[in-house]
Amino acid sequence: MANRFVRARPKEDRLVELRERLDNNEIAAMEPFGRAMTRALEKARFDSESGEAVWIEEDYCSPPLAMERAEVLDDYFEDITIVKEDVDEEVGWQRIDDLPRLWAEILDEA
Repeated sequence: MANRFVRARPKEDRLVELRERLDNNEIAAMEPFGRAMTRALEKARFDSESGEAVWIEEDYCSPPLAMERAEVLDDYFEDITIVKEDVDEEVGWQRIDDLPRLWAEILDEA
């Protein structure tokens, strides 16, 4: 298992749907990655300078985030980049803690 430091450009017109899927636990129910993905996306931040969502995600895939991208991420984000493939989870979140939460920024604009 590794924790991935992820950056991705949100498809802003699709994020209300993603928020609904998170809220109704649809994504959390996906095996084997749903709970980890839900935790990560719930805590995701927004980098207004780059226009990207950033988060730390627990991942078991090779290539990284393969299942997550196929089932969820590619529907809601573009230009998904693994910035660091194995980051300490706590350190990673601390690195982006000063950024505003993704959902506050995006949904306030919707």
